[in-house]
Amino acid sequence: MGGVSRFPYPKEVWAPSGGWWSQPKTWKPNTAIAAFGMAATLFAVWSLSANKEIRYQEPKRTIPSMSWAKQYKDKDGQ
Repeated sequence: MGGVSRFPYPKEVWAPSGGWWSQPKTWKPNTAIAAFGMAATLFAVWSLSANKEIRYQEPKRTIPSMSWAKQYKDKDGQ
C-alpha cells in the first residue's frame, strides 16, 4: 500500500508533519501530552463558563446546565 516504494528524498526539505515516511518513536507520549493539554484546557473553559453563566429568564423545564451553574446551586441551598 502507498503506491510507490521508498525513494531517496531531499534532506533539506522541512515539513511540519515530519516529512516523508515519518513515524517518530515518541508518538505515544506526544499524543498523551497533547490529550492531557486539551483536557486541561477543556476543564478550564468549562469551569469558567459555569462560573459566569447567568440566566435572566427561568427555564420552563430542567436543563442540564442547572446541575452545575452557580445560580441554581445557590437557589437550592436557601
